[in-house]
Amino acid sequence: MLNTVYRLVAPRTFEPVVVSQDTAGKVVVRPTHLSICNADQRYYQGTRSKEVLAKKLPMALIHEGIGRVVSDDTGTFQPGDAVVMLPNAPVETDEFIAENYLRSSRFCGSGFDGFMQETVVLPPERVVGLPQDVNREVAAFTELVSVATHAISRFDAMAHGRRERLGVWGDGNMGFIVSLLLHLRYPDAKIVVFGRNASKLHDFTFADETHLVDDVSGVSLVDHAFECAGGEGSVAAIEQIIDRINPEGTVSLLGVSENNVPINTRMVLEKGLRLFGSSRSGRDDFEATVQLYRDHPEVLEYLAALVCSVSEATQIADIAAAFESDIRKPMGKTVIQWNL
Repeated sequence: MLNTVYRLVAPRTFEPVVVSQDTAGKVVVRPTHLSICNADQRYYQGTRSKEVLAKKLPMALIHEGIGRVVSDDTGTFQPGDAVVMLPNAPVETDEFIAENYLRSSRFCGSGFDGFMQETVVLPPERVVGLPQDVNREVAAFTELVSVATHAISRFDAMAHGRRERLGVWGDGNMGFIVSLLLHLRYPDAKIVVFGRNASKLHDFTFADETHLVDDVSGVSLVDHAFECAGGEGSVAAIEQIIDRINPEGTVSLLGVSENNVPINTRMVLEKGLRLFGSSRSGRDDFEATVQLYRDHPEVLEYLAALVCSVSEATQIADIAAAFESDIRKPMGKTVIQWNL
């Protein structure tokens, strides 16, 4: 089958290329809604190192997306089914290491073509069915929600049982999603969110407490914490977490930083803290997330608050326009209605 792939060939420059793909034993999906991630922006703007750009480009961007099944050689799906596409492509299994941590796994939009294609050809295990009536604009960033699902499942397995106060540092997209999922997963716990922007914190209507990070002196300590700040905010967030967490608490690190982050290991040792990182997600996390959509349809209503803008792409110029608009957004997700 011939397929058109829309690749980033240089910062801010997209070009179409026609490739031949084998569909035997695969599911052919027509993307309908794609969502831009900060990682996509780093490639688009060329803020990654020259060595990384030279190694990974040209490459189709975007690893968050949904679509409709065009055909399925395996009979797993029917034409027209709404599905979410899984970007992680493991080539092996390991008894102890999850698919998203195997160094051999391939990841769409990070060294391998992402979902900016006319059609996406995937093995059936890299596709998960969606409810037919799901909000497509929200479902577009199911991958991001699945990362939060993954982090919380790891926390659930690692943390001790006192979970009366759970703290989340970060008032951006990941902080919003993690806080929301914690609220649903642990209804008896108090969800306490720490952020820098008062107007963003106002959107965390499901949280029990919200606090600005520069005014926490009278705030009770938390039992466990999730760091969702990322970037330059990681340093201050981790420092404050170590200060504001009870002994033997667990700290989940989700924020991505391009630079090394110093950590006060003296207090980590004194308090007996456990720090662990979470990145990406696997099929189990996607399935759990879609099941969450079915069991708690209100979660989609909450997540709809993160849809900042929706742009239609019918030509290459529209792709660049969507990325440029995404740069200027105050918060939330830029969704592309994909019609190329």
